[in-house]
Amino acid sequence: MLTLKQKELLLFIHERMQADGVPPSFDEMKDALDLKSKSGIHRLITALVERGFIRRLPHRARAIEVIKLPEGGDSAPRKVGFQPSVIEGAGRRQPELSMPSSVAIDSRTVSVPVMGRIAAGTPISAIQNHTHDIACPPDLLTNGEHFALEVKGDSMIEAGIHDGDTVIIRRCDSAENGDIVVALVEKEEATLKRLRKKGTTVALEAANPEFKTRIFGPDQVDIQGRLVGLIRRY
Repeated sequence: MLTLKQKELLLFIHERMQADGVPPSFDEMKDALDLKSKSGIHRLITALVERGFIRRLPHRARAIEVIKLPEGGDSAPRKVGFQPSVIEGAGRRQPELSMPSSVAIDSRTVSVPVMGRIAAGTPISAIQNHTHDIACPPDLLTNGEHFALEVKGDSMIEAGIHDGDTVIIRRCDSAENGDIVVALVEKEEATLKRLRKKGTTVALEAANPEFKTRIFGPDQVDIQGRLVGLIRRY
């Protein structure tokens, strides 16, 4: 049996997924249930997972799937394929879909899916959205699956990454110390930062002295991909 708060949260998640196609952010859940911190939401989510009402999908922001509702409610929202955790791009929202593979256009370029914007600054809530494709020189790509992100912010400017640039990311779930990565923080926020690891500590380091390095435990950060190239328009 669910507690009142657990039931309220489950129904709120289900209603938002039915309306928007994606679960609400933890801040939205906190406000909806009139809780003081997101830690209470984490506990409620864990309880719902343990009781078999929802499940988490790994390596994705807001990746929650409603499996069942109390008292034989409606079926769960539709499933979606892998999409990187990024900031939603401008323009009309498009239907959710699996991330397309890179496609050769001719001998000189490869089409890479642009999956919205990534915060090169303070991480903010991440939304998954395929906005358009970009023609990419094949020598920017390595083996594996790639996607592109439009950079928002200037926290990586001293690494040569400017606001408005498009970064090419190779999808992976691990990276070496010093790599610039797309990092998912607390399953909720996405950002582009340099990865620093020391023991079990994970640091996300900006390339701009105006931004502080953020320190996390090993279970608080998931790697979504590694920077392999950059495209700039003038």
